[in-house]
Amino acid sequence: MYIRLLIILINLTIISFPSYAEDETTEADREAIEFLKGLKLEELVEVEVTLDNVFNVFDGLIKARKVTIATGKEQTTDRAPSVTTVITAQDIEATGATDLDEVLEMVPGLHVARNRAYNPIYIIRGIYSTFNPQILMLVNGIPINRLYFGNKGAMWAGMPVANIARIEVIRGPGSAVFGANAFAGVINIITKTKKDIEGTEIGTRIGSFNTQDAYILHGGTWAGFDIASSLEYRNTDGHNEIIDIDAQSHFDNQFGTNASLAPGGVNMQKRNLDARLDISKENWQLRSGYQGRRNIGTGAGTGEALDPIGHFTDDRFNADLTYHNSTFTENWDVTAQLSYFQTRYNTNNQTIFPSGAFGGAYPNGMIIDTSISERNNRLDLSGFYTGFKKHTVRLGIGYHYGEMYKIKHYTNTNPTTGFPIQNLMDISNTSYSFIPEGSRKNWHVFLQDVWNLTPNWEWTTGFRYDNYSDFKSTLNPRFALSWQPISKFSTKLMYASAFRAPTFSELYITSNPVHKGNLNLNPETIDTWELAFNYHVRNNLHLATNLFSYKWSDGIRYVPGASKGIFIADNVGIQKAYGLEFEARWKMTKKSSLLANYAFVKASDENNKHDAGNYPQHSAYVRSDWLLMPNWFLDTQINWVSERQRAFGDSRSPVDDYTTVDFTLRRKNIKKGHWNFAVSVRNLFDVDAREPSQGPDSNGVINIPYDLPLAGRHYWLELRYHF
Repeated sequence: MYIRLLIILINLTIISFPSYAEDETTEADREAIEFLKGLKLEELVEVEVTLDNVFNVFDGLIKARKVTIATGKEQTTDRAPSVTTVITAQDIEATGATDLDEVLEMVPGLHVARNRAYNPIYIIRGIYSTFNPQILMLVNGIPINRLYFGNKGAMWAGMPVANIARIEVIRGPGSAVFGANAFAGVINIITKTKKDIEGTEIGTRIGSFNTQDAYILHGGTWAGFDIASSLEYRNTDGHNEIIDIDAQSHFDNQFGTNASLAPGGVNMQKRNLDARLDISKENWQLRSGYQGRRNIGTGAGTGEALDPIGHFTDDRFNADLTYHNSTFTENWDVTAQLSYFQTRYNTNNQTIFPSGAFGGAYPNGMIIDTSISERNNRLDLSGFYTGFKKHTVRLGIGYHYGEMYKIKHYTNTNPTTGFPIQNLMDISNTSYSFIPEGSRKNWHVFLQDVWNLTPNWEWTTGFRYDNYSDFKSTLNPRFALSWQPISKFSTKLMYASAFRAPTFSELYITSNPVHKGNLNLNPETIDTWELAFNYHVRNNLHLATNLFSYKWSDGIRYVPGASKGIFIADNVGIQKAYGLEFEARWKMTKKSSLLANYAFVKASDENNKHDAGNYPQHSAYVRSDWLLMPNWFLDTQINWVSERQRAFGDSRSPVDDYTTVDFTLRRKNIKKGHWNFAVSVRNLFDVDAREPSQGPDSNGVINIPYDLPLAGRHYWLELRYHF
């Protein structure tokens, strides 16, 4: 016990002294010593844990973090042959984030925008598109992008964070490792295992917009197996920010009617259920998960006309079995993985235009209800070989079969005459259905070599070949040269190419009245150069900078077809960009830290010699953490978004800049470490923040001219219990 007391006294001394004045005694030191004197010996274990947690919160910001996403093997972010960011569960807890979208705003150069359904658009380095298929989303290293739009799902409705152990992000291309859609970036969400939970934790949260959250996590051992499980539930009405003018407003002006529901609030309700199970023993790991989304609101409306009635449902199920043996043979580290991912979404009473639309032709509104099921099967085999001197070689092969099936389409517009009808008509499995069923097969092989030229120089080479059943094959290389002349400084020069696969909607849609697919599409491609620097100036200060440029070719755009008003998908887009990202992590004292990043990007639409539009040219994020007193933490976040130009053909003024401020106050380790309480205020100053709405249609009309308003000031209260 006396040894434990000595350790605690040493920790108190280290933590209490500021790093820039370690020979001075502060008032905080004296308070800590008095606090220790008043404790009973049996309480010392609790104090040790508390102070150790305090140290980890701040010190973890400065130390070089480990990442696996860049090469498949754990290495520091400084040496990884990609520009990477790692966000830990401690970061998520400290900032008070409750959803993945809030977490990702921490990443330099990543901005979370919104489309008309208020689904998130993850913009990295100026690469913006409505459905966002240029970002590869992974859960535990397995893709969850869908075939229809190529993204994480048209009805995403958020992802809770209580069961996230960490998030790894590549800013830039990753197709040499991950294949399709690892284009602008890769986001890998890693869920918690038994060692991350160790016991049982329950939590509940209430907040603005009639929001209720509850979750339970458990990590333990049963019959020799390591078990981790989670169950999270969320129900909310969502924010109700006002849309002043919508698409129906313009039709009202044309027909002399008053059918529009604008001004009116956006429809942001949702009810989410997330469940996961992780079972592992020795070299085997079985994981499964379910994400149920119910009563998902339509945002600003599917047709950009307010729709308070329609809603979506979405079900996602995943399972994977992984075998990993790091000592398969003397020189081989082998992994085999079989995975399955199934989804189904459908719309319910989706009202494209409200009651009385088109001069009263639709007394109950124009309704289109659809549903799509998808399933994806994957088998991946890979291994690291270390039998060559100074080389670590990785080989891999894999197969993917994806299928889109059980497509349903109902409408109250007669597809033959184009006139309204009273009841919904089932036009599934006809030539009028919005898209036919289909499948895609893909096999790939990749090779990667990490060559340690000298103790200070490292050369990484990688190639991946993908062969698809519905478009041509692709070969994507990457090269990276890393130099670390001294232990505190490193630099990397990198080149990589990547591709984005054409989506099923771009290939196969035939009955849409405006947009048509094209069976002859090629994948989008991007070539990127990056130069990155990492400098650990002192033990309490880390600086990182990277410069980049890219050329995005064969961008899939909709161009005028042979018939008036019809637009056909085609590989015509070209975008070029350059920019920089800067990050600083500073442990100001043992009780405070500061994280700041700034990003600049200039992207141009080469077809029209115009700014690419809709992305922030400048963005910055600042986060500070303070230990106010033993076990009381205050986290402040400032998010600045600036200079968002409009895309070509959109004559509106640039989107207004905004700066939001969030506060989270947390009391930890209540009642011997079991309880944890927090209160958070988001958008503290009630800033009118907006994301760009869609530009003019083929008739030059901008349906929602004043953009998409984000939530104003709101709050939540949280209580956690761990045992």
